[in-house]
Amino acid sequence: MASLAQLRVAMIIPIMLVAIIFTAFLATIMYILRLSFIWAFILALFFILIEYLIGPAIVRASTRLRYLKAGENPWLESTVSNLAQKSGIPTPKLAIVPNPTPNAFVFGRTSGDATLAVHEGLLRNLNKDEVKGVIGHELGHVKHKDFLVMTALSALPLLAYLISRGTMEAAWISGRARRKKGGGLGAALVAVAAVSYVVYIVSLLLVMRLSRLREHYADAYSAYVTESPRQLESALTKITYGLSLSPAPPHGARTLYICDQALARLECQNIVSRKEEYDLDRDGVLDEKELELAMEKEAKSRWLTINRWFQTHPATFQRILLLREIENEMATGTYSEKRVYARI
Repeated sequence: MASLAQLRVAMIIPIMLVAIIFTAFLATIMYILRLSFIWAFILALFFILIEYLIGPAIVRASTRLRYLKAGENPWLESTVSNLAQKSGIPTPKLAIVPNPTPNAFVFGRTSGDATLAVHEGLLRNLNKDEVKGVIGHELGHVKHKDFLVMTALSALPLLAYLISRGTMEAAWISGRARRKKGGGLGAALVAVAAVSYVVYIVSLLLVMRLSRLREHYADAYSAYVTESPRQLESALTKITYGLSLSPAPPHGARTLYICDQALARLECQNIVSRKEEYDLDRDGVLDEKELELAMEKEAKSRWLTINRWFQTHPATFQRILLLREIENEMATGTYSEKRVYARI
């Protein structure tokens, strides 16, 4: 059983672990290079601050979103406003992304200036109830302040990766210039590159785990605020299928979206590749019951469990199973505000 307080704890623990690992990492590389730790610490803070400040501008530019004018889409505006009011959060600004894939995301520097962006493909391919489920999910991220935490936390693995790449290239250049291998500055740079890469992998795993957890919390919140888990369940199915068909490469800011395009492709490929196993009545079509059994089986796959360590989102079938558990609890009449996150 989980609660919103446990989500905060779940966020604090990875942040502390990443901070401790990164502090030790900076101290180690400064010791190897015999430089001042203070300057390295200041540089890391400056990097995080820059990413925090320019992150929203990069998202706006890379997605080519357009902010909605008042009255341009009355249904969407009223739906977001009503759900935001029910959630007790400021109504986010609304934007449309000229992209045919069905997706949505929120971003911003604070909850008060958050932007909720929806793809044209989402409004075109999903019905209003399904779009409402997606909006509830995104407002869950705003309420939980997920995008603020993830922006700051994601900067650290990126910085470790950049240091690893930079020092490895510097070591290669240094080795060529001196015409010798190992020893001196070249050996120190290789050591820094190796340590940096290990820190990158470890911190990335922690960030990815938190990213997957926050998606489950946002899904559960959507079920609560819309009072219909089925809306988001249907939406996730259509979004995953739609994303799997898109020929375009996944966007760089994958953690922002309600579904990850790369994961959607992998999921659909896995189920299609085992279609004969899941097609119990051998009619060539996977019906709803067969798909449900396939999702349950895929969720227990050990290979997929290991592969998911590096995913930004939980598998769609895991998310749907959680929503169905919530739906079943709602049907019993025992579901309440205190049990919003009880099934996570």
